[in-house]
Amino acid sequence: MIGKQQIKLLSFISVFALILSLISPFATAGAEEVKSVAEAIADNNGVATVEGYIVGVTKSTSSYSHSGPFTIATNIAIADSPDETDPGKILPVQLPSGYVRSGLNLVDNPDNLGKKVQITGSLEAYFTVPGLKNSSAYSWVEETDPTQVSAVTASPGAGPVKQGTDVVLSTETEGAVIHYTVDGSEPTSQSDTYTDPIVINEKTTIKALAVKEGLTDSRVAEFTYTPALGGLRIHDIQGAGHYSEYANQYAADVEGIVTKVADANNFYMQDLQPDQDPNTSEGILVYKKNHGAQAGDVVEVTGQIKEWVLDGYAEKLETDLPVTEINASAINKIASGQELPAPVILSKENLPTEVIDNDSFGEFDPEQDGIDFYESLEGMLVQVDNPKVVAPQKYGELAVVPGDVDTNTAAGGLRISENDYNPERITLDINDDDFIAKMGDSFKGSIQGVVSYGFSNYKVLSDADSLPEFVEGPAAREETSLIPEEDQLTIASYNVENFSTKTDAEKVTRLAEAIADNMKQPDIIGLTEVQDNDGPTDSGTTEADLSAALLIEKIKELGGPAYTYTDIAPEDKQDGGQPGGNIRVGFLYNAERVTLSEGEKGSATDAVDFENGKLTLNPGRIDPANEAFEDSRKALAAQFEFKGESVIVVANHFNSKGGDLPLFGKVQPPVLNSEIQRMKIANVVNGFVEDVKAEDPNANIVLLGDFNDFEFSNPLKALKGDELTNMIEKVPAEERYTYNYQGNAQVLDHILVSNNLAKKTEVDILHINSGFMEEHGRASDHDPVMIQTSLKPAVKPEEPKYDHVFNLVNYHAKKFVVGPHNALVIMDGTSSLSQGLWLKKSAAVKGEGLKNTKVVISSANKGAVVDLTGSEIKEVMIESSKAVEIRGAENVQKWTLGKKADPSHIIFKDSDGEEIDSPYEEEEAA
Repeated sequence: MIGKQQIKLLSFISVFALILSLISPFATAGAEEVKSVAEAIADNNGVATVEGYIVGVTKSTSSYSHSGPFTIATNIAIADSPDETDPGKILPVQLPSGYVRSGLNLVDNPDNLGKKVQITGSLEAYFTVPGLKNSSAYSWVEETDPTQVSAVTASPGAGPVKQGTDVVLSTETEGAVIHYTVDGSEPTSQSDTYTDPIVINEKTTIKALAVKEGLTDSRVAEFTYTPALGGLRIHDIQGAGHYSEYANQYAADVEGIVTKVADANNFYMQDLQPDQDPNTSEGILVYKKNHGAQAGDVVEVTGQIKEWVLDGYAEKLETDLPVTEINASAINKIASGQELPAPVILSKENLPTEVIDNDSFGEFDPEQDGIDFYESLEGMLVQVDNPKVVAPQKYGELAVVPGDVDTNTAAGGLRISENDYNPERITLDINDDDFIAKMGDSFKGSIQGVVSYGFSNYKVLSDADSLPEFVEGPAAREETSLIPEEDQLTIASYNVENFSTKTDAEKVTRLAEAIADNMKQPDIIGLTEVQDNDGPTDSGTTEADLSAALLIEKIKELGGPAYTYTDIAPEDKQDGGQPGGNIRVGFLYNAERVTLSEGEKGSATDAVDFENGKLTLNPGRIDPANEAFEDSRKALAAQFEFKGESVIVVANHFNSKGGDLPLFGKVQPPVLNSEIQRMKIANVVNGFVEDVKAEDPNANIVLLGDFNDFEFSNPLKALKGDELTNMIEKVPAEERYTYNYQGNAQVLDHILVSNNLAKKTEVDILHINSGFMEEHGRASDHDPVMIQTSLKPAVKPEEPKYDHVFNLVNYHAKKFVVGPHNALVIMDGTSSLSQGLWLKKSAAVKGEGLKNTKVVISSANKGAVVDLTGSEIKEVMIESSKAVEIRGAENVQKWTLGKKADPSHIIFKDSDGEEIDSPYEEEEAA
């Protein structure tokens, strides 16, 4: 629903239009008794016309300025007496931008002070006292002066009118002659004489005065009219695009049936005569204060067409798409209780499933671009059959896909990938924060609603009380698949979401249970978002020992070990996060299994280094003064000992993605503003890793934490560099997520290990939070990540023994044929073979000369194994299908096939013995 007070351009309607409402479709209300200021204060509710003298402007609650010069143009104050100064007898009046403000404000019209006026608006609190808001019309009240001609009045009153409307001018002074202008000049007795109605076909300002011999000329009256376009249908207004070509113009008698009432001031209506063009929406939002419309009403709406940004974040005007609406000055009900149009069914047949936008709004393409697809349905009634819930309910919204659309996580969610951010996600706004649903749940039946937009996303407005049967899915909070072993080190990363001594007891218990049970008591836990000892209270406190002690004690109480905590307290309010909370990264470690290496603990400003196999500070912060870490968490390095081996663990919490433009925003492709800082941090931390590796190539290093970016992102690529392996990339795709945002499952939490550990390391993501609500046991908004590894140096395999060795040194020939079984060929850089090196049986090849040589596998015997490990090879051609295994395949620059060769049965492995995809499959896919 629309949860904001919309500021609107209001109708320009004089009090005379109210009297003539039966014949003018633009009147906002019927004739009613005019209230005095005292009456309006005593009964301050409803729409009314109030009469009073302008006595000044409102400065603040019950504080008024009664003399100029005036500096406030957004309001005036009126009273029953022109000399009134008693705040209790004054009514503050809001002046919305447009005609009313232009004509009444005392900054531009200081002569209005003391004049008597009638103003139509909404009686409600303004400046916390009885007031008049949303003023929609005004007229001056003439004081009786027998020596002056009465002012000219116009019917209909100023404001939007149908094109071709006749404006009738009159004066109450019998026998007076009216003179007028329409060119902006001031009228005189020499101006055109009014004899016939003035026809409005374009925006026109009429200025008029009345004269009569023997009397003073009337004051000049001014009336501005804007012609409203007739004959427009909703699809004409919407058009095939994100912005209406009629924006800021006026439309008359736009017809539609009310499909959904959002609130007292907003409703959606849909055309009953669609144009059959799927690119043009048949629905539209209508705004009018206290509209009184109900679903099933057929109405004609007159008003201004606007592109309006609805509810959103503070920066919504810069980031969000607008919704096309009619800011109504009049609503004429034709019928009620009518049947609603059939909804558009959203399904795999029409939903884009990969592209949000691929042309920067260059082409309106609803069939391919998700952002265009939803725009083509803006304001229309739609239906989702048997929806699957892909994320936990949040803010009264459910992220779903239709029942016939595939999900891609094991639990029934939608995981992002580098080129797919899931435009098929549908956000159902059910307006029920208490509805309980998790990833993998579903509905048996259909959900209908109207397509709208808010908080940077398209959404379908529905109602919780109209939902079909709810089906709870099987997803359950997990336990780690890693089994603790005596000689294996387990390390975890866990964002504990603003944890402190102020955290409620239930959350403390859930976090401790996860560590003691679900995570099976890791040896080392890198924590992020640990707050200081008094949480968000801004007291200047920065230490977090009591916060950590609370969690440690609860873990112990639940059967876990007595963990030890270490961190470095940040400088007060320098590391971002919740104001006053001083979040930081830190470590829990089981001192019965691991020890923190001896060393001096660093301060918030000390920079750690690595010398003689040890950190110079333990723990120590990595380059904390670097501008990359401004207003963000500093990386913390700690060195631990396990089974006689050393490991450096670095806890990280990179800057958030706040500031990135939204996926469904007005700028396409979205600009990733926050990535700039993460790239800087990534380079700093990677530089630290490089320095350690330069000092000790065999150093064991683990990076963990909330990196606030995806495994395929530029910051994670920069962080990984050539020294590290991101273990997240080893997690099966259907399990690879630690966080959920607007229905998109994604990885923000990572564990990277130095390459020397990668082959000995297993990884697991525990889905215990991101797909669940607190009612299911959720303790944080992030899932923990774990690894299990061995720090013992790998045992080097024995060098293979060969029956035949051929050393080609400065050897030049057309070809060299290797016939014997189990042969080794070493070809130096000075040798050349124009037709290649031919292998007839199992063989290994190596040497610099292979960079410029083709190797032909022409095995005569079945079961041949070819080892290409250790050297770059220009080209490999498989001529025979008798080889069964090729090792070191990643070293080959080009693969070719003989005419009769079939490589489908060959097993390809890398130099470490890991099976890899066939290079021929890659070529076919390309």
